[in-house]
Amino acid sequence: MRWWQTAVVYQIYPRSFADATGDGVGDLEGIRRRLDHLAWLGVDAVWLSPIFRSPMKDFGYDVADYCDVDPLFGTLADFDRLVAEAHARGIRVLLDWVPNHTSDQHPWFRAARASRESPRRAWYVWRDPGPGRGPPNNWLAAFPRGTPAWTFDAATGQYYLHLFLPEQPDLDWSNPDVRRAMHDVLRFWLDRGVDGFRVDVVHGLGKDPRLPDLAPELAAVPQSALNDEESTHEILRVLRRLVDAYPGDRVLVGEVWLLMARTHARYFGRGDELHLLFELPAAVLTAWDASAWRERIADVAARLDPIDAWPTWVLSNHDVPRHRTRFGSEAAARAAAVLLLTLRGTPFLYQGEELGLEDAVVPPERAVDPGARDGCRAPIPWDASPAHGWPAPPWLPWPPEPERWNVERLRADPGSILHLYRRLLALRRASAALHAGSCRLLEAPAGVLAYERAAGTERRIVLVNFTGERLPVAAHGRVEIASDGTGEDRPYAGVLAPAQALVLRA
Repeated sequence: MRWWQTAVVYQIYPRSFADATGDGVGDLEGIRRRLDHLAWLGVDAVWLSPIFRSPMKDFGYDVADYCDVDPLFGTLADFDRLVAEAHARGIRVLLDWVPNHTSDQHPWFRAARASRESPRRAWYVWRDPGPGRGPPNNWLAAFPRGTPAWTFDAATGQYYLHLFLPEQPDLDWSNPDVRRAMHDVLRFWLDRGVDGFRVDVVHGLGKDPRLPDLAPELAAVPQSALNDEESTHEILRVLRRLVDAYPGDRVLVGEVWLLMARTHARYFGRGDELHLLFELPAAVLTAWDASAWRERIADVAARLDPIDAWPTWVLSNHDVPRHRTRFGSEAAARAAAVLLLTLRGTPFLYQGEELGLEDAVVPPERAVDPGARDGCRAPIPWDASPAHGWPAPPWLPWPPEPERWNVERLRADPGSILHLYRRLLALRRASAALHAGSCRLLEAPAGVLAYERAAGTERRIVLVNFTGERLPVAAHGRVEIASDGTGEDRPYAGVLAPAQALVLRA
């Protein structure tokens, strides 16, 4: 199997991970100094949210220079040192690449808006005004919600398209010059040793050139309906060939935020497009409910198994409330860890979930994100001191109870959720059934999810109790891991405790 199929990937939101320079914002040197935590935890790769030069209107997802590090995070030399030291620990490094749009401060866009005759004009999506001098169509931006996806440029008399903020103009990927420039960006980072990319808003790259009006429910979420499927897939096939030409088994992981569509499987192509694709509905739509998760698992298998595509699983990230907050308790968060790390596919962890962190409560005067996602981006507490391991007060408030939920304290407690994650990662790596085997849903009482993972003669049974009640569940085996730490290394007694998840060696 490929490394990215058996790996556990850990997402780092650099602003909030660790600060080494004392400005209250996390940076590359801070990440480097905390690599031992990740190696101890047992992750195989890290994905860094954007570190490129940026005005930070969307905190790095508005890129002003794709081939340099923003001074807030450090330098290219800092990045090279981080990659080298991560690789020395057996940890691969993925970058967050943002190809759908740039910053309006990018030299490409500055040249594009300078004149209709500029050679860069056709690098972006421009249109004449619509009826009444209004926007060319009815598309609405993702945020601010309810605002047009078009901004009028008075100097040149046309509108430009932006699926997100006005400061994030969309590139026109039908232009060969755009494609060549972005291919050069990938080569720049691949040549520096990057192991792959998480590709932001990949479904937005190919757009219907007619730019038609849409039904209101689709216009309000334009990224779910604007992609011209065939042109997007042609773009991805070229990107795949580029990445596959490099040694070391580099990887492309796509963000396809199409919550109302059922076309995700198309983005694998015939094994010639994306290597991996986020199953994002699991993060934002699936309630903490046994029947909902049984349906989700079956649905993913039905869509991906016939095309031999490998699934991913994610419970939290920088765009959605943390699953500890959504699911409501530490017990549920522990059970969710067992679920996430025993499913068939590649799990992606979000920094701090191994600490059981909840979203921070961010007062209005401290809120900074245009998409209201500050709570899940709160800084990581490293110790129980008042500064929690940060040399200066961080850019966002702490998550709840940082004096309790921090790395130092949880690492000292063998029964903590941090140690649960570490034991799960170790078991997953050691077990062919868990990191590479088949997955078969089993019959179980209402409120319980049960499935079998198998590879050859090795079998594991996973039982997850989504309820607050003790429930008898028929199964046989020895308890290897219990989400609450009880009954381990003993024969399974036939009863699940409230909100308990077990891994049994059958």
